[in-house]
Amino acid sequence: MAHLTRRHVLRLGIGATGAAWLRPAAAAEADAGTHGLSVFGDLKYPPDFHHFDYVNPAAPKGGMFSTIPSLRTNNQSYQTFNSLNAFILKGEGAQGMDLTFATLMARAGDEPDAVYGLAAKSVQISPDKLVYRFTLRPDARFHDGTRLTAHDAAFSLTVLKTKGHPLVLQQMRDMVKAEAPDDATLVVTFAEKRARDVPLYIASLPLFSKAYYETRPFDETTLDIPLGSGPYKVGKFEVNRYIEYERVKDWWGADLPVSRGIYNFDTVRYEFYRDRDVAFEGFTAKNYLFREEFTARVWATRYDFPAVKDGRVRREILPDETPSGAQGWFINIRRDKFHDPRVREALINAFDFEWTNKTIMYSAYARTHSVFQNSDMMANGPPSPEELKLLEPFRGQVPDEVFGPPFVPPVSDGSGQDRTLLRKASQLLLDAGLAIRDGRRLLPSGEVFRIEFLADEPSIQPHHAPYIKNLGTLGIEASLRLVDPVQYRARLEDFDFDMTIQRFSMSATPGDGMRPFFSSQAAKTKGSYNLAGVASPVIDALIEKILGAENRADLTVACHAFDRVFRAGRYWVPQWYRTSHPVAYWDIYDHPEKLPRYQIDNYSSSLGERILWWVDPAKAARFEQAK
Repeated sequence: MAHLTRRHVLRLGIGATGAAWLRPAAAAEADAGTHGLSVFGDLKYPPDFHHFDYVNPAAPKGGMFSTIPSLRTNNQSYQTFNSLNAFILKGEGAQGMDLTFATLMARAGDEPDAVYGLAAKSVQISPDKLVYRFTLRPDARFHDGTRLTAHDAAFSLTVLKTKGHPLVLQQMRDMVKAEAPDDATLVVTFAEKRARDVPLYIASLPLFSKAYYETRPFDETTLDIPLGSGPYKVGKFEVNRYIEYERVKDWWGADLPVSRGIYNFDTVRYEFYRDRDVAFEGFTAKNYLFREEFTARVWATRYDFPAVKDGRVRREILPDETPSGAQGWFINIRRDKFHDPRVREALINAFDFEWTNKTIMYSAYARTHSVFQNSDMMANGPPSPEELKLLEPFRGQVPDEVFGPPFVPPVSDGSGQDRTLLRKASQLLLDAGLAIRDGRRLLPSGEVFRIEFLADEPSIQPHHAPYIKNLGTLGIEASLRLVDPVQYRARLEDFDFDMTIQRFSMSATPGDGMRPFFSSQAAKTKGSYNLAGVASPVIDALIEKILGAENRADLTVACHAFDRVFRAGRYWVPQWYRTSHPVAYWDIYDHPEKLPRYQIDNYSSSLGERILWWVDPAKAARFEQAK
């Protein structure tokens, strides 16, 4: 989850908007059933499609896929787990639990936001676009053989809206109610001016058994294996160490168009390590067989062990065409010492990316500028007339720079201590009332200016050390505090930190998923992703413009305007990104020649390694003989 450790990618749902409505395929009337939904325009796949273009429908089934976590969502951790409930705030949810639950619809990885029928075979949309009637498949089943009905779906959506993780609650806020008039029909009612992607988000949520939870609390941690409905069920596990998921051989959805060529492994296994270096050694020892590498130093220097040299371990650099998103040190502006944007800009000037990239990361990365990095939504150059039309009403409420080229972090001389930038940083601090006395930077209150960086992995220490040194040159007493993963997540949820690293990626169609990261409401919601505490009426208004865009061109304009305002706020110290996936795996796996461009669900990267890849039987046989 982070480029320097794990990819700290907190995956967002599909895009969103307000007054605009979700459109089914152009050929379908608004009140007729459609096999899929998308935010803008037509669907790529017709009602009778056989399989997604990016899968191998003839992929063999069998074998095990084993890895370590690289993505997380809700209450999940990269290093540990202590609960099989991954949809609430409490506990540390196990990675992979999404595999055990079906959803109403499944996402297509070669379209920005389209979803197609899984448990729901079709959906009818009312003329005012506020009522969606999903027709469920009569053969959808839970793992105990009982039918998955509309009553289960209505229960699932209702319990997630009332007792789910705060991030789920926030993205479901425009869902008014979910009802089941009969076993086959789910009726979901949305609020007026709802976010446009909320129906797609709703259609992608897990479906639980109403009967199962009638005797069990939903909002509690548990190690009881829940009754699922998806392609896998929980197998062997040991808390904090590993968990396995076993493929359901007679799964009801296996031969649907959205499932052909997918879910190919008999077993999916996650291994958990608290230390990144120990995790690497686990890979070399075949404790797990697939690894995406997020540390440039390791990729450049440590893949020289015998199995790499003799070809038993294969290395690939696979393209990543998804938006790279934002990675950086986010500054908790809830704290008085960070209120002044000049202070925050000084912190930006003190970080020497060029030296860090060259010396620590083998020049493997480019500098991040925007939360929409590597996408069309990122602002560049002066605002267009369309952007100015959105921004003009806020003139006087935002810095003047918003009406010119967007803020870009300064480029250093690469020395590690660029004197020009450090002088600028010192002057910014002085202008903000932070004087130097006896070599120590003092806040206007007279207190010493101290900054604690919060982290949960030792491997990031080299990236902090030169930055902390430069802050010391400015008279700031900075330090790095390493805590265990449980304490780390608890402190983030309570916003109990000065600065910490966060990485997140916007979807290809940004929308309602932006609220948990940037809205004023999220700034005061425990457990939200708005770590910086951004609470700006202008940003709130521009989020609504994004949510209200009627087409992709208007969406892009609104995102550009948002990007300019956010970058002018100096809420973070931008770090770095790359446009590829460096992966290594023991050579028993194969994958489609053309991998999907977009996320295939909220829990997988565009590589789709755990569900699109497969075991090559001949390679696996040689692997077993070599043991």
